[in-house]
Amino acid sequence: MEIKLNKEFITLGQLLKVTDFISSGGEAKRMVNMLDISVNGEHENRRGRKLFSGDVVVIEGKKFELI
Repeated sequence: MEIKLNKEFITLGQLLKVTDFISSGGEAKRMVNMLDISVNGEHENRRGRKLFSGDVVVIEGKKFELI
């Protein structure tokens, strides 16, 4: 699934909310440690990780391409 960025970057926590893996930003801290998340093929657990156009994020087996 493609996610269009409206600004230079989005954080991993914001992406989790946009993709409905969490319902509020407060859940991000806990959920990044519970979910299987990779960014560009590398495991990731930092909710503040900046994601840019061209990054590929896989959350629980679902692939998201940032454009």
